[in-house]
Formats: sequence, structure tokens, C-alpha cells
Amino acid sequence: MMRKDLPHQVADSLYKMIADTQEFRPGDKLPGENTLSDRLGISRSTLREAIKVLCSQGVLEVYRGKGTFVSESMESFISFGLDELDLNRSRVKDLFEARLLFEPQLAAMACQRATDEELAIMEAGKLVEEQIRLHADRTSADQEFHQRIAVASHNRFMLQLLPIIHSAVSETIMLNEHQELLSDITLRDHALLMDFLGKRDAFGAEAAMRIHLRSAMNALALAK
Repeated sequence: MMRKDLPHQVADSLYKMIADTQEFRPGDKLPGENTLSDRLGISRSTLREAIKVLCSQGVLEVYRGKGTFVSESMESFISFGLDELDLNRSRVKDLFEARLLFEPQLAAMACQRATDEELAIMEAGKLVEEQIRLHADRTSADQEFHQRIAVASHNRFMLQLLPIIHSAVSETIMLNEHQELLSDITLRDHALLMDFLGKRDAFGAEAAMRIHLRSAMNALALAK
């Protein structure tokens, strides 16, 4: 099983301090770098990388000259208890079924609403491919790819679900014992998605995302 690197482990610890123990609430400012890195027993550079991970997931926001804050959007996750998702297969299955309800539509909306610049950034999917071929941790790259699609949909409500999508990507990679199969599926499906996105083929992109999620469920033995 692939182990998370230190920044991702630290990001998980910070996330628990926000979502589980609620030591830091939505809108709260995090302690300074020196204080927080000392408390966690890590270097400041590792802390910065962990913060970048959580920023990419929409959990934290950095304001130049002001500091790092817990995103206000985290309020909905804490209020509805979505942060309490455990990692057993039943829960992961429920999460994938939920993703099937909206991620294919996000891909279709991205085709219809994205600027040319946003569609060009879909090349981020190639970084996932690169990480897989290098046998490196692709978690951040995979999360970034799905985030780009969500951003390109220009649907603000859906953007609030990004921390849940990112968590699903991360835990799926960690949970699955058939990493080689899942990697092959990701390589195939992401390439297909990028092709349809580049052509602004909403129908094709929606179908490709649905196939991707279904294939991942099969690999995880979640589908009936």
C-alpha cells in the first residue's frame, strides 16, 4: 500500500484539528508558522507544503499579509457531519455513488462554460499520468485534475464539495489494494476525459467521467 508523504500526513493532522476536534473553526486564523511547526514537530517547509495541500482542497485560504485561515465553506461540512466519513468500504461506496450524481454533470458543464484558458489547464491531467509512470504519489495531481474540472464548471455550490472529492481521491488511493489496476484505469479514463474536454464535447465528457467513476468502483469492489 502506498504511504503518504510527510506533507500529506501533516495535512491530514491539520484537517482532523479542523473537522474532528474543531480546534480551528471556519474563519479562524491558524497560529504562525513557528508556533504551529513547533507544535507539530515538523519543519516550516513541511508545514508550508501541508498548507498548500489543504489550500488546493479548499480547506484553507492564505491571504498575503494577513495569514492562513480556515475556509468559511468548511462550515457546511462540519454542520452536516461529512467530515466524519470513515474509510470502510461501505462508506466509500456511498461516497462514489454520491459523486456519480454530480461529477459527470460537472464535466459536461466544464465543456460548455470553461474559458479557453481553463480548458488549456486541463493538461493538468498529464501530471497525473507522469506521477503514475514514475510510481510516485499522485494524490495531489489527481485532486488538482478534478478540481480544475469543478472550477471550469463555474458552479460555486459545487466548489464547496471539493474537500469531499479530494478526500475521496486521497483515501481511494490509500484504501485500494489493487493499485496497478486503479492506475491503469486512471491513465485510460483521464486521457479520454481530456480529449472530450479539449473538444468541448459535453456529452462525451459526461460519459467519460461516469465510466471513470464506475471503473474505479469496480476496481475497489464497490459496484454490485
